[in-house]
Amino acid sequence: MSTPYEQPASDSPEGQDSQGQNPYGQDPYGQNPPPPPPPGAGPYGGAPGYQQPGYAQQPGGQQQPGGQQPGGFRFEMPTDAPRSVQDVMPVGGFSGIFTTNGLPTELKVSYWIWLIGGALGVVFGLFGILAGLAALALAGAFGALLLVLVLIGLVLAAAQVILAMKMKEGRQWARLALSGVAALNLILAIMASGGNGGPNWFGALVSVTAAVLMWVPNSRAWFDGVARHA
Repeated sequence: MSTPYEQPASDSPEGQDSQGQNPYGQDPYGQNPPPPPPPGAGPYGGAPGYQQPGYAQQPGGQQQPGGQQPGGFRFEMPTDAPRSVQDVMPVGGFSGIFTTNGLPTELKVSYWIWLIGGALGVVFGLFGILAGLAALALAGAFGALLLVLVLIGLVLAAAQVILAMKMKEGRQWARLALSGVAALNLILAIMASGGNGGPNWFGALVSVTAAVLMWVPNSRAWFDGVARHA
């Protein structure tokens, strides 16, 4: 006979707390333990590759506070110097002289400055040869000197066009050579004008502008990208 204080037995899990069951339902850690964490999960059950906030993963397992990467401008000598005359000539010849696809805006502007300046130098050089030949026939030694100077200018102008095309291909040695051309133009302008300004300053400042555009961050990133995929 049962007393008023006895609890009737039950076949449900709620009435089997004496058998190690949770009186409020099935024990989640008894018969059905939780599934193991997925492979590669973080120590706190996070996604694979969990990192502590405020730290950026660095190569070699090192971390840098704040997730900042070392940056800033750093000059390095080009490692893609030409080894033959074929490396100096534009790829595909001069057929793509007017193509600037894939270049950042800064490099497009710089390329057109170098190209137009070199092309004008070639045109003036061709006319200068005619004038030099006439002077050679009339003035002798003076005409010969003038003709030599004209030929040198013509070669330099043609070289500037080739360097501009190689720069457009991502060759860092061509960028450095054009920077030297800009520095030389600036020095010659200062020597010719005595530091008081003059017509030579315009061409020098234009070439310096073209050189600066080759070294701005967007241009440097593009050159680095070309070097990585070379």
